[in-house]
Amino acid sequence: MINLQVAERVRPMNPSTTSSLAARTAELRAAGYDIIGMGAGELDFDTPEYIKQAAKDAIDRGFTKYTAVDGIPELKQAVINKFSRENNLEYSMKQVMISSGCKQTLYNLAQAVLNEGDEVIIPAPYWVSYPDIVKLAGGSPVFINADIEQGFKITPRQLDAAITDKTRLMFINSPSNPAGVHYTPEELAELGTILERYPKVIVATDDIYEHMLWEGTPFKNILNMCPALYERGFVLNGVSKAYSMTGWRIGYVAGPELLIQKMKTIQSQSTSNPSSISQYAALAAIEGDQSFIEKVVTTLKERHDFIYKALLEIEGVKCLPCQGTFYILPNVEQVMVRLGISNDVEFSEFLIEKAQVAVVPGSAFGAPGYVRLSFATSMKNLQEAIKRLHGVLDPD
Repeated sequence: MINLQVAERVRPMNPSTTSSLAARTAELRAAGYDIIGMGAGELDFDTPEYIKQAAKDAIDRGFTKYTAVDGIPELKQAVINKFSRENNLEYSMKQVMISSGCKQTLYNLAQAVLNEGDEVIIPAPYWVSYPDIVKLAGGSPVFINADIEQGFKITPRQLDAAITDKTRLMFINSPSNPAGVHYTPEELAELGTILERYPKVIVATDDIYEHMLWEGTPFKNILNMCPALYERGFVLNGVSKAYSMTGWRIGYVAGPELLIQKMKTIQSQSTSNPSSISQYAALAAIEGDQSFIEKVVTTLKERHDFIYKALLEIEGVKCLPCQGTFYILPNVEQVMVRLGISNDVEFSEFLIEKAQVAVVPGSAFGAPGYVRLSFATSMKNLQEAIKRLHGVLDPD
């Protein structure tokens, strides 16, 4: 018998919960079950036609070869222009790179800056991949918990208490996955004031949901509010969410030149350049007509208002309104107690089996006792999902 070795760093790892759920939902549908998926992190809108046409044109023009590892110059310049135009942040070509999705950008960053045992601050609830990206780089995630009672936002006092001599990096995601909450400019300034005291801590702001904000407060990230953090700050973004381009796999990042170049080296030894065709599609997205985003946000706000009100009508559910994204994170602890269900994983299994509604357990995001629902689906599906949820969750 062959005894195959598994590396110690991957032994405790599991596949992404959201990816696994999407696969299971697809399997159940293929088996004939009418599953309403509220777990996927992607819009139900098609990629705009002008973006698809740009990809077709790139193919026809022969742009099907290797590109520079860190992206084609035209796309990098478009990203630089975007940061200047929309975020009042200035970068040079050597401070910007393109990757195969924002996830790869985050992976490259962790690999470039973390040594064994370095600590990384991750506000919880958090995006599912943050902790394992840190662990794969030899780092140790340090979670700061912010539950529904404090609006899913960490406080300056919590941040200050979490920073140690080993802290090297902090992630902040606003508007956030999974809670859909947005730090106000004032809240970001307060967190930034704490970080300014610790010059060894790098700050990574994950702005992938930047354009999916409807609360009325203009989008700002922590570098906007604390310019002193610019020299050790990274801004991560991509085209997946705003332009409904999840499958195109294009993310981008800007930050200190030294570390961006190290991230480029890492990428050169792993995946090399992102897809040439996708890069030209992303170029069209960033430089083209932006009206698609406005239509999407208007639709998402309508869906949010419906799902938020409907969830509050289920006995025992506690929920906060979102300021952006297409996720909502209700607390279902009282419902679980009433139904005799011990945890949110079992609760999610109960929903997919009894109601044929797929949600993601909150424990995947560091929020046990919650479930994440994506409302990136049609109003018809949302209405039917709520009907089914009432059918299995309402008291007799």
